[in-house]
Formats: sequence, C-alpha cells, structure tokens
Amino acid sequence: MLLTNGGTESRIMTQRARWATEQVLSLAPDEASRRAGSKLGAAGPWSSAGCDESGAVWGLCKGSGSKPYRTVIDITGPAYKCSCPSRKFPCKHALGLLLLWASDERTVGDCDSVPDWAEEWLSGRRDRAAGKEGANTGSGTAAKSVDPEAAGRRAERRAERITAGATELEQRLADLLRGGLAAAEQSGYGLWEETAARMVDAQAPGLATRVRELGAVVGSGTGWPVRLLEECSMVHLLDSAWLARERLPEPLAATVRTRVGLPSPARGPAVRDQWLVLAQYDSSDGKLTTRRIWLYGRRSRQAALLLSFGAAGRPPQSALPVGLMIDAEITAYEGSRPRGELGEQFTPPVAIDTPPPGGPCASAVDAYGRALRDDPWLDSWPVTLTDVTPVPDGDGWQLVDADGDALPVAAVALGRPGLWKLVALAGGRPLTVFGEFGHRGFVPLTAWPGDMSETVPLI
Repeated sequence: MLLTNGGTESRIMTQRARWATEQVLSLAPDEASRRAGSKLGAAGPWSSAGCDESGAVWGLCKGSGSKPYRTVIDITGPAYKCSCPSRKFPCKHALGLLLLWASDERTVGDCDSVPDWAEEWLSGRRDRAAGKEGANTGSGTAAKSVDPEAAGRRAERRAERITAGATELEQRLADLLRGGLAAAEQSGYGLWEETAARMVDAQAPGLATRVRELGAVVGSGTGWPVRLLEECSMVHLLDSAWLARERLPEPLAATVRTRVGLPSPARGPAVRDQWLVLAQYDSSDGKLTTRRIWLYGRRSRQAALLLSFGAAGRPPQSALPVGLMIDAEITAYEGSRPRGELGEQFTPPVAIDTPPPGGPCASAVDAYGRALRDDPWLDSWPVTLTDVTPVPDGDGWQLVDADGDALPVAAVALGRPGLWKLVALAGGRPLTVFGEFGHRGFVPLTAWPGDMSETVPLI
C-alpha cells in the first residue's frame, strides 16, 4: 500500500503488521494496568493463543482460579473481551496478550480458525456493527417518531434559560469589576461555585465550566489578578456573543452554541482517510474523565479530535494505539473546533513510518492565530514542529528550531515524565514533535527522533 504525503511516497506496512510495545502500552487505562500488563506479556501464563487476518487475537491466561481467563481482542477497534472480573478497558490480560502478540509470533501465530468462544464474541461485534450501519442508512421508525415541533419548543425553552443565565453572569462580572478584583480573593471559592451552579440550572454547562476556572485562577499564585481579568474578559465575550448570536455569521454562531454547552451534532459528509493516531490522553475534573485522541488525515491534511467520557475514576472505553494508522471515516461536529466522530473502520490499524507534515515555530504561531479567528475561546491548537531541540530556559524549557525561534513549553507539561522522555529522546539533536500550542505555551504529546525509527508517546 502506498500513500502520498507532500509529494513523497511512503510505503506503509502490510495490514497484518504487528504493533510496537509502546503502541500497545499507550492503550493502558492507567499506570497500574501498564505495569500489570507488562508482567503478562510473556509466554508463561498463556496457552491456545493465536490470531488471524481479520484482526482477531485470542488466548487463555492462567490466573488464580481453576479455569484460565478467556481473552479475545479485535484490533480493528480495538475492542476487548475477557472473562476476568476487571472493570478496566483494556484489562491487564488484554494488554498482556497484545504485548505477546506484538513480540512473539511463535506463541501467537497465524491461525486458519478461531476458537468457538472467541468467535461468538467476534460474530456478535460484526452483527452489531452491521445492524448499526443499517439503522444509520435506513429510514427507521425511531427517526420518524421524533416530533420536530416539540423538539423546537424544547430548544427554544433551553435557549431562554441560557439567555437568562448569561444575563445574570454579566451582572455578576460587572459587580466584581466594580468592587475590585481583591474582593474575589476575600470571598473565596464558594462564590464561584455558587455562580457555576446557577449556570448549570440555566442549562449552560459550558459557562459553568468557565466560571469554575475563574475560581481556580484566584489561587494560582503571583500575578493572579491579571490572569483573572483576562479570563473574565473571555467569559464576557462569550456572554455577549450568545446574547447577540442571531447577528453572528453561522459558523461563529455554531461555535458559540457549542461553547456555552449546547450539544452539537456530527453532520456533513463522512471523510474517509488514512488517519494517523498522534496522541491520546485523559483529564479529569473530579466528576468526569475525558479522553482526547488526536488524528491527522494523510490525504485531507486535516486534524480531528475524538472525545469520549467516563465516570470519575473510570477511563472511557474507547482507545486507539498511538503511532498507528487507521483507514476510517470521520464526520465533523458542528462548530469550528476540529472535533469529529469516528465512523466505520475498514482495516486493522497499521504502523506509520512518517509523522505528519510540520514546520518551524513560526508556523505553529500562524496556525493558532488562524484558528483564533474562527474560535476566540480556543485554548490551543494541534501543531507539528520539525527540527526542534529541547533547550533549558531558566526554570522551564523551550523548543528551538533551526532559525533560532523558540516556543516555551507550557507550565502544565513541566512536571510530567514525558518532558524528560522528550529530552532524552532528543539527546541534544533536533527531532519532530506533535503537541498542542496556545497562549499558555506548547504541550508536547508525541515525538519522533531524527531517523524516524519510532513513535514515542509523551503522555
């Protein structure tokens, strides 16, 4: 299979190529699963292991009970099924089996037939996927039963509540500025939490999140008044945009609707492409775990962000191995942000041998600036930097390109092990780095050494 990237043809590994260890471990839901899965990545506890050309991997793992755990994986998802009681996805047995499959072709060899217990689950997945596709393409009765007039009335009532909440928030911001920012420090976090609760009541979760972030700024250390004023101005801009949304161009109005918290549908034609899986990481606000997966389309030259959610303390089930490529369809969501919805996948993931096209530090600044024109509330934008070297900068770090221009590494990334992994990978030499760049600096997520011999997740 040949793909063209900026005029240069890159030969992609065959469909049955096995993954690298780092790509398997990037799927681990947490560090404990990563360590436990690594211990099971040897042949000792496994029996009856095998794989086939469809992307199925299976095996029996000896555990503490009398019966071995039955583990089966569909790498086209990837998706996992294990008879163990773990509630993590993937569990340590699935990770161990993937590691064994990646490193030991003798123990996990190609087979012509799949065991009945594995085939039952795999067939169920295929049937459900076929049923879902039929429901999406057909004119189902559920779609006919929706009352557009009732849906319109519900949307109108919610818009009225959000308008009331935005108006109240504007008044609270005016009161804060009139009384002076010092009052914010005296009132404590309770004021912000109460205001955020009011925005939740107004059915504007996006505004509620921004209000909670205002409360966090007050305790963020030296210089907090300046940062609080900046963030208050962005909240004011969002309030004003919502109240004047009918006069905005539709793309910007769609962005405003999304920013205040209204659901945005995935609409428009699906884009089929060879999507590079560039990064995957989780964040939590104490109530919800959010997983972000960054993709890049080789042909479309577009970035796509997949979001999935899990309850507090439990990572989302969806995951894609960093450093691989999937032949799949993605449908963009309404609004200017690059969020998309993953659709049908046509082949199992394969390894990539080249990163996405990038540029110097100046190109990252330009890309973020262009994105801000469409979404003024955008914190960061996905960029790839080429030929940059990590260099110490006082108490922090920066990435310096061949022209001598530099981007500061964001404070949030300074305490992460991934920064030191990046420094060690570079060894004082230039490399390619993918990450998120915004007004707080650059957050490195994935790197490739100069010889492009491996894809290294940094988070």
